Amino acid sequence: MSDEPLYSMLGFTDSEWGLLVGLPQSVLTAASAATPDSSRKTRAETAAGLDEISDARASASPLVAAVANAIMSRAGDPELGEEPPVIEPSDPIAYAEDVLGRAVEANALLVAKAERADAETYKHWLVEIAENVVGAASTGGVLGIGGETVTDTERAFRDDLAKALSD
Repeated sequence: MSDEPLYSMLGFTDSEWGLLVGLPQSVLTAASAATPDSSRKTRAETAAGLDEISDARASASPLVAAVANAIMSRAGDPELGEEPPVIEPSDPIAYAEDVLGRAVEANALLVAKAERADAETYKHWLVEIAENVVGAASTGGVLGIGGETVTDTERAFRDDLAKALSD
């Protein structure tokens, strides 16, 4: 067995791997912060995003499975009852813009270095994370009745993310 790190065997440098591993959780945070919610709703959104990340450990894509495993080993596994902290950025708009910028960077990196199927699976996975987060808790309404399942700002973030990841 080689002492070479997995990310190196997949063709990435340490900093490139850091981008790919950090982006899914950043997408989760930006999608959740797109519309201010109660703590309970933010926790529900975070749980939905972490479930999507956790489930990706069984992905047929070696890249996505490796990234998901790396995230879960750092953040804590919800299936084991480990709860990573909920991150709430002080400036959600600037945070979302930063995440979208990193998504553009990751897209270029994947196009240049990853197998096409891995790149497409990774990009689709990021949008799925955003989709699950924004759909996890409705906003507005009274006692859980009424309100919007996905707000305009949440929809805009998800759509902007999909655009940032398109070739």
